Amino acid sequence: MQKEVSKIYKTLVAEGEVSLAVLDTTALVKETARRHGLSPVSMAALGRTMTATAYLCSWLKGEESSLYVTVSGDGAGGKISVSGDGALHLRGNIAVPDLVLPPRADGKLDVGGCVGRKGTLTVVRDDGEGIPFVGTSELLTGEIAEDFSAYFLTSEQRPTAIALGVLVSREGECLGAGGVFLQPMPAASEEAIAFAEQKITNFSNLSSLIAEKGAEGILKEYFGVESAEAREISFRCRCSREKAASAVLSMGREDAEKLLEEAGEIAVHCHDCNTDYLFGAEDIAALFGKKDTKKDTK
Repeated sequence: MQKEVSKIYKTLVAEGEVSLAVLDTTALVKETARRHGLSPVSMAALGRTMTATAYLCSWLKGEESSLYVTVSGDGAGGKISVSGDGALHLRGNIAVPDLVLPPRADGKLDVGGCVGRKGTLTVVRDDGEGIPFVGTSELLTGEIAEDFSAYFLTSEQRPTAIALGVLVSREGECLGAGGVFLQPMPAASEEAIAFAEQKITNFSNLSSLIAEKGAEGILKEYFGVESAEAREISFRCRCSREKAASAVLSMGREDAEKLLEEAGEIAVHCHDCNTDYLFGAEDIAALFGKKDTKKDTK
């Protein structure tokens, strides 16, 4: 069975005046949901944010460049945090992964209620040039796509038409996830801007289109694009047992041994991938070395 892979496709349309990106992030969202045990509404909120972050990461200058997105709203789901790099390795979490909310009046998941409609969206981008770029904008709807559109307009002065979606089955499985980004070039004509505004209206049910046609099908059917530059997107966390061990060492021997005595083991938790690194008595002894039991005598 062929492994599912998330991808971003990028090209120019409207006679080269509009940058187009179509993302299929189904595999990415599935892996994130598996790791965090996400409910449908939390999956939709975090999945949309991860998709938009993947698009932002695709513009980073190098694979070691990094990007960090936080969505801090007043909704029931709490803070969303997503980080990635220029190699399109992403990871993220939401404060309340198992949130349950009633659907909206139209039957769709209440992502706005999960995220909240008051708060901020913040992007920190580090291209290794010494001073990271930090951009912040106010949340508009909590539906994520509109909020990222506002971010692009206010923080980067680049109007961008965005559609995002995550389709979740009744059993709680991600059936389709992705995004469409239409960004007029700096010197784009009014016709090109109108083209982007008109095209984005086709994707009010984007997640279903991703599940049915895939990103390549959307490119061909809605934009007449037969081929585009494609890059893989994957879930990958930067945590490791070695980094967790460093965190234990930073506690100092006395505090580590006290915690070990109280809890029986020390757990270092990574919020991005929901992994626990466990350290027992033998591990602590190996980390800190043989204890010096000699006492000064005078």
